[in-house]
Amino acid sequence: MENRISAVIVAAGTGKRMNSSVKKQYMEIKGAPVLYHTLKAFEKSDVDDIVIVTGEDEIPYVKEQIVDGYGIKKVVAVCAGGRERCDSVYEGIKQILSSQEASGGLDGYILIHDGVRPLVTPELINSCIESVKKYGACIPGVPEKDTVKEADDNLEVVRTPDRKKMFRIQTPQCFRLSLIKEAFEKYYSENGPAKGPGSSAMTDDAMLVEKYTGHKVKIVEGDYKNIKITTPEDIGLAEYFMSL
Repeated sequence: MENRISAVIVAAGTGKRMNSSVKKQYMEIKGAPVLYHTLKAFEKSDVDDIVIVTGEDEIPYVKEQIVDGYGIKKVVAVCAGGRERCDSVYEGIKQILSSQEASGGLDGYILIHDGVRPLVTPELINSCIESVKKYGACIPGVPEKDTVKEADDNLEVVRTPDRKKMFRIQTPQCFRLSLIKEAFEKYYSENGPAKGPGSSAMTDDAMLVEKYTGHKVKIVEGDYKNIKITTPEDIGLAEYFMSL
């Protein structure tokens, strides 16, 4: 039996920068919620199982209106997230680990994706799956087009990194399941459950793997259209890309 490929879709954000009473993962693009477009891509990919992490009060809506309403078959669980994104990711990972243990404890691979990246494609997902099997840890990224400046607290330039070495990192971020499990367990062991990853400077999942396992993380080719819905302008941009 081959190792299973699981996906954790994180859709527990509040979307404060959207200036809307509707959370960004539930806003509509071309007549359907952002989260549906994201799930549709994973449904069509080589992923075996999907776990959705959302707000506790939103679980019935996600199950009934999105998963069942749109016939998403690969979702095996919808669970509540934590205080911060990193906490929510770990809740999803624990669901996957529980499922793996129930099926005999076979190690597999996990893809962690922002629920508000609705333009991810099955092709990109499958490419990431092939890469994580080869490297054990990989993240999609695109070369930075603009010059990047590092500034201090006074917004004075500290240095100008070499643009040729700069990448905009996207999701899904992909890992061998045992590797990401080790990273989270070491983090919580070091920092304690009261503090949690949400209070640290850890801004993505790869940072935990880099710091707490020492495993190299490979950057693989991403897609400039794989944008994250963050501000109202992004909805229009996503609609434009979908119309191409």
